[in-house]
Amino acid sequence: MPFFRSSAAAPPTTPPTESVTGVRAAWSDSLGRLATRCLQLIILIVIAAGIVYAGQVLGVVTIPVLLALIIASAMHPVVSWLRRHGFPSVFATLTVLLGVLVVLGLLGYLIVVAVENQWSSLQKSAVQGFEQLQDFSKSLPFAISDKQVDDAVKTATDFVTSAKFGSGALAGASATANFLTGLVLMIVVLFFFLKDGPRIWEFLLRPFTGASYDRARRVGDRVVSTLGGYVRGTATVAAVDAIGIGVGIAIVGVPLALPLAVIVFITAFIPIVGATAAGILAALVALVALGPVPALIVVGIVVVVNQLEGNFLQPVLMGKTLRLHGLVILVGLTAGTVLAGITGAIISVPLLAAAWGAIKVWDGPDLAAEPWRQKRSEDVEHHERENKRAKRREKAQKARDKRREEQVKERAKRVAQTD
Repeated sequence: MPFFRSSAAAPPTTPPTESVTGVRAAWSDSLGRLATRCLQLIILIVIAAGIVYAGQVLGVVTIPVLLALIIASAMHPVVSWLRRHGFPSVFATLTVLLGVLVVLGLLGYLIVVAVENQWSSLQKSAVQGFEQLQDFSKSLPFAISDKQVDDAVKTATDFVTSAKFGSGALAGASATANFLTGLVLMIVVLFFFLKDGPRIWEFLLRPFTGASYDRARRVGDRVVSTLGGYVRGTATVAAVDAIGIGVGIAIVGVPLALPLAVIVFITAFIPIVGATAAGILAALVALVALGPVPALIVVGIVVVVNQLEGNFLQPVLMGKTLRLHGLVILVGLTAGTVLAGITGAIISVPLLAAAWGAIKVWDGPDLAAEPWRQKRSEDVEHHERENKRAKRREKAQKARDKRREEQVKERAKRVAQTD
């Protein structure tokens, strides 16, 4: 007889009460399962909204960290190459970090200095262009009086000298302070990401073991490769765009050609709308400074360069790094702009690409997460052809059935006539 163990039989389980059975039945039918899924979806939306809200509140922290992650992903191959060729880890990290800071500082310097040097001439051209627009407005089919123009100018002047504009200036000063704080934080975080990025990731993977660890490693590697490939490819495309448009508008004689080329380079990191915005800005400067014909020439230059970029450069340089539908990119851009302004517009698309890359290796190196696997042919034209074939088969079957009915009726008629 075993010790320390009761030999008495276990008490019989009590049958479920009618109320418990009714509750289970209410949640186990189709409507109950739908309600359960809706509740789960609401919980997920609330959690996502909380994360987004926390990211907005802590934007001074989250945005610099994301920017540092994206830049570190792009520069990781350079740091690894330096380390493989005998450079000490700290020296390789500082070299790459200083290179990034020099490039960013040079972009800002080119914009500020070039604008400062050519601002007076552009101001004179703007005054002349405004006078030309006034003369042109007099030839329009509808009349625009000088009083209306003066009222519009007075309204703008009153706004600039108002307290509301002053409060906006104070808000701008606060935004500048936040920008400087975020810049310093980004530089510090970027240094540690470049120096100890793999170690930091391994530390974060400590809770995972077995298949979960392998999945986390796959996802991390794909995210880094996607972000790095996107930044390197986009930077190359942006440089070609900036050189092409900058040389073109310089030949036309547009002032501020150098800062406009730098702006083209920066806005090229915003898909779809970035190139359009840069082209509009360059055309407006040409219109104000030189007139409508040079502005149209600038528009033609921008269109040609963008077509070359979209049809030749991006397919070769970007490859499969950013295989997202245009609608997804547009929605991501809109959401990023609403949540974080111009910075959100820049980082939203690479983050979407990284998320899609993580989904594609969720269950294996070449095996996407089960809900996102391709389970059937997604060729729309193939489905349309199959639908047409099915309709033809259905139509032929109806014709055969109709002929059989007619034959049966004909036999019945002949039998009735013989009788």
